[in-house]
Amino acid sequence: MPNLIPAPSAPILRALHPDDLPTLLDIQRACYGDAFIESGDVYLRRLASPANCSLVYERDGKVCAYLAAYRSSYGKITPLHGDFQVPDGVADTLYLHDMAVHPACAGQGLAQALLDRLWEQGRAAGLRSTALVSVQDSRDFWARRGYVVQPLRDAGQRARLATYGEGAVYMARPLDTATLT
Repeated sequence: MPNLIPAPSAPILRALHPDDLPTLLDIQRACYGDAFIESGDVYLRRLASPANCSLVYERDGKVCAYLAAYRSSYGKITPLHGDFQVPDGVADTLYLHDMAVHPACAGQGLAQALLDRLWEQGRAAGLRSTALVSVQDSRDFWARRGYVVQPLRDAGQRARLATYGEGAVYMARPLDTATLT
């Protein structure tokens, strides 16, 4: 008797599109407290930025995770609810603004798959480092992937960091290091 259950399709890592925003917002709601929910309008503006390089992880036609990112400058932070800005001069840093995996898909390596793909793209684009703001006790997660807390000397960037609340830290790592898991 033939197997009537269709085989799952291969996962797809692809660019984040405006059509993905309802699912992205659902994933945000499932993962974050109200203070970290960013609107669809903010994401539409980010997607329109020429520096944008955000990705989604799609399986069986459904977005399971996303990584909002853009090409930036080392030490420059996007404030919570802020737009992705094209860097002054040449971009040298892959800035990871937001990564979330739907809780139903947690523990399946989706976050690492998104990171590996984006790090690969960043290296291919000639970027030297990758940086992010760690929030909600995610510091150890990022440290296991080679990110280290970095001081911010610029008062304006420290003010942007403060939009993420207490405990938020700026972290970075070189892009040319081997992939860490």
